[in-house]
Amino acid sequence: MRRALYPGSFDPITYGHLDILRRARRLFDELVVAVVENPRKTSLFTADERRKLVEAALREEKIPKVRVVSYSGLLVDCARELGAVAVVRGLRATSDFDYEFQFALTNRDLDSEIESVFLMTAGQHSFLSSSLVKEIGQYGGDVSKFVPACVAKSLKAKFGTKKKPKEAR
Repeated sequence: MRRALYPGSFDPITYGHLDILRRARRLFDELVVAVVENPRKTSLFTADERRKLVEAALREEKIPKVRVVSYSGLLVDCARELGAVAVVRGLRATSDFDYEFQFALTNRDLDSEIESVFLMTAGQHSFLSSSLVKEIGQYGGDVSKFVPACVAKSLKAKFGTKKKPKEAR
């Protein structure tokens, strides 16, 4: 069985992530989404909340046969433990490629048996990032074009009501 690992912070998961996930699912017998627990990063959602949001988004988008786990530590260790033959990464722009290329070469040095597979996101998602979604959500904007309804609802709950601009004096 050819198993692949799709790692990320998914803070929160977006339609761009789901696009990569759907396409990677077609390439491998099994796909595991690994939600990164990185103590150096400040996340809006906890690792457990992000894992549950990924699971809810998969159900909502009707993407079957994808397992979701959380991990911390080296990605290659996680891949080895899960028996993954590849790590899937999504690319939006050349700036993503520079970072991902360094990451892939380092992972290859750590474990040459685990391949890196890069998938270009669909054009309509090429600008989309979790950071952008969070910023729109923070100011009460409509994120429904960018994330599944379960994620939009969770963002609204996190941020509460729309922040109102201060009046000029």
